[in-house]
Amino acid sequence: MSYAIFQLSRAHRTYAAAMLREMDLHLGQEMLLMQLLDRDGQTQSELLESVGLDHSTVSKSLRRMQDAGLVVREPAGHDRRVMVVHLTDKGRAMREPLATMWRVLEEISVRNLSAQQAETFVQTAYAMTDAINSRALPQKLRDT
Repeated sequence: MSYAIFQLSRAHRTYAAAMLREMDLHLGQEMLLMQLLDRDGQTQSELLESVGLDHSTVSKSLRRMQDAGLVVREPAGHDRRVMVVHLTDKGRAMREPLATMWRVLEEISVRNLSAQQAETFVQTAYAMTDAINSRALPQKLRDT
């Protein structure tokens, strides 16, 4: 089962990355854009927390996005050390292309499944995610 999950994740990620390249985006940037499209003007720390990536990945992604004209970063009024990220017009224009990309990716992903199978898969995936996230590493792995 673990290998099947790995294969699925890899195939999904690879296809998503190809679709994102067509939009001149790198994998992971879409998650930052979607967070900002939901609520513009977040701090880098808030974005870090919401997407679950490490600091260096988010910082590098935001720098690339700023260079591409998708976002601007500016010091917060209350603390100049805190950087606030805002979408540019070009960044806001990514809303529809991203929604279309995710819809197409989902359609492709489930095209061989019935509606019931797709629903069961989603429920199963969330149950497995919860199980993994709620478990500590077994003692023998922590000791290595």
